[in-house]
Amino acid sequence: QVQLVESGGGLVQAGESLRLSCAASGSVFRSNAMGWYRQAPGKQRELVASIATRGSTTYQDSVKGRFTISRDNAKNSVYLQMDGLKPEDTAVYYCNVDPPFLPWGQGTQVTVSS
Repeated sequence: QVQLVESGGGLVQAGESLRLSCAASGSVFRSNAMGWYRQAPGKQRELVASIATRGSTTYQDSVKGRFTISRDNAKNSVYLQMDGLKPEDTAVYYCNVDPPFLPWGQGTQVTVSS
């Protein structure tokens, strides 16, 4: 069974940067678009950024120009570089295929203080 393991979150101040990593076991990674999702307290989980198997990317409007998604198929890994973080980016961040159908990992907490 595929497992997703997210890492790289933390507590930062507004304007600072973080780089999230996600490692996926199994062969499903290479044949699917991958996405980063986030869930803030009291809100539904939402797709933040997505990257297709050949590298084309899409972003939620609120993160365009600040976040960059990338993938390394050789390492079965997907990354999210987050620059210019804002307090409203505070959430638990998850990776999954896009659209999501794998069991969710534990996520990684990102907290941005003002």
